[in-house]
Amino acid sequence: MKSFQTKLKVNNQQKTILALSAGVARHAYNWGLATSITEYKTTKKRPSAITLHKRLVAEVKSINPWYYEVSKCAPQQALRDLERAFKNFLTIRGSGFPKFKKKGKKDSFYLEGSIKICQGNKIKLPRREIVKTYEILPSVPVKNVRISKRANNWYISFKYDYQPTHTAKERDVIGVDVGINTLLLIGFFSSTNRNQQTLK
Repeated sequence: MKSFQTKLKVNNQQKTILALSAGVARHAYNWGLATSITEYKTTKKRPSAITLHKRLVAEVKSINPWYYEVSKCAPQQALRDLERAFKNFLTIRGSGFPKFKKKGKKDSFYLEGSIKICQGNKIKLPRREIVKTYEILPSVPVKNVRISKRANNWYISFKYDYQPTHTAKERDVIGVDVGINTLLLIGFFSSTNRNQQTLK
């Protein structure tokens, strides 16, 4: 797999959509974290990402219609990220307890599904949104992307299967190990020849 990341060239309307998607992902993550803490205090068990997503659809999306303005992948993956954060806390030494996300700090969201690189620097995202990039994109199939914000700029990153092409050798290269004794003899005769020329 090879990773690719580039800066997005988006207009104000697209920036609004990206910010909304990141906001939904952040809201789902924070809701999931708060729910997990409350659930653990009561039952000593932590709900899985699947369980949280079912409750999110039933309890949260119904009263927050702006959830339906973005791809369902954004909140769904946010809950998976939360589950991974809990697992890292429990299994990896030095990993801290999951923290609540703040607006404007490491904003990001995940998309998968109907994604296609159109031509040159254009990529089609789910919900028929086409965005441009500042670089030419590799002409490869893309299954999912992550979009993040840094210093008021939006970036897109993804991974794809990469098959390196091997260049045929133009000629064979042969290395000869003459040994240290031979090198010493060559150095001795070279030094002797220089001394003789100096005496002459």
